[in-house]
Amino acid sequence: MDRLAKLNREELIARMRADFEATMRQVAQAVNDAPDGHLIDGSEELVRDVLGEFRRRAFETAAQMRVEATEASPDFSPGEGGVGASRGGGAVDAELQRPGGTASPPLPQRRRNHRRARG
Repeated sequence: MDRLAKLNREELIARMRADFEATMRQVAQAVNDAPDGHLIDGSEELVRDVLGEFRRRAFETAAQMRVEATEASPDFSPGEGGVGASRGGGAVDAELQRPGGTASPPLPQRRRNHRRARG
């Protein structure tokens, strides 16, 4: 099996519903708690952080559901290719990492500029 199975959209919505509602309560609370005259600067950063965490959880849940759907597929064989999906390096792992299954290039190393104190 070279392809990931599709996740069930309605199941994702059901799984994320309580988390979404809790997140919206936090957004409303942050906006309501902002001081008068400081609506934006008193709530924007907290709302951004709350929504960023929700975005991360939603993506992780969706990705995990897609892997679970693949593993539940009758075509799935954990021994296929000699490398199991949970061990890394398999087709499922590569597809999760980059389009086309390619690895990302290494990050460039930052050079430190050591300046000597002159006195």
